[in-house]
Amino acid sequence: MGLETFPYDTAEHLATADAQHELLVDALETGDARYITHALGVVARARGMTSIAKDAGVTREALYKALREDGDPKLSTLLGVLRALGVELTAKPHDRLAS
Repeated sequence: MGLETFPYDTAEHLATADAQHELLVDALETGDARYITHALGVVARARGMTSIAKDAGVTREALYKALREDGDPKLSTLLGVLRALGVELTAKPHDRLAS
């Protein structure tokens, strides 16, 4: 008998705002666009894709498309999703740029 596997959705296990925040912080710190897109999708699903899409000013279908594995969201979509999630982006000098 083979090994039985079950689908795993990270969004189902990120029930707290703190856990969601930690995922977003980790993704943003890497600077990896694919990871950031993935993390935003996970958190959006955890909070409810329909309400996040509405608050971000895009359709639910467009949000799923933008945040899928091979998605490449426009900056306006990215900023709208972050705003809908209650996340604020700030800029600070990178260590190698600080004097």
